Amino acid sequence: MAIWTQTPNLEHLAKASENTAVSYMGIEYLEIGDDYVKGRMPVDERTVQPFGILHGGASVLLAETLGSMAANCCLKDPETVAVGLDINANHIRPVTKGWVYGAAKPIHIGSATQVWEIRLENEEGKTTCISRLTMAVTKRP
Repeated sequence: MAIWTQTPNLEHLAKASENTAVSYMGIEYLEIGDDYVKGRMPVDERTVQPFGILHGGASVLLAETLGSMAANCCLKDPETVAVGLDINANHIRPVTKGWVYGAAKPIHIGSATQVWEIRLENEEGKTTCISRLTMAVTKRP
């Protein structure tokens, strides 16, 4: 059974991300399932740190992007918005080239908070980062 209260689509997510850090970093939305959003980010000059490996902050940006976009499609009250409250990330292995792929899945979808797990993988399917994102649900400004 789908978790969405507002059915997400790839075109809408991409349009909402134009001219933001998301588009600047090259993040692309790839797939939407009944309970997940998947995307990817290139490992290139925009996303690596001085040692030539994927920057931890870039991994967190991808994780929060996927979790946040998914969270806002699960809101029970259309007069609310979900915003990041807390995020953590465990960086498991380095990535030096190619793409990193992420999938956001809910752990908890409540009326005041949501918790999402985002797993990032390299092109070989090996885990590179595991992140947990807590979203606060608040009235729209």
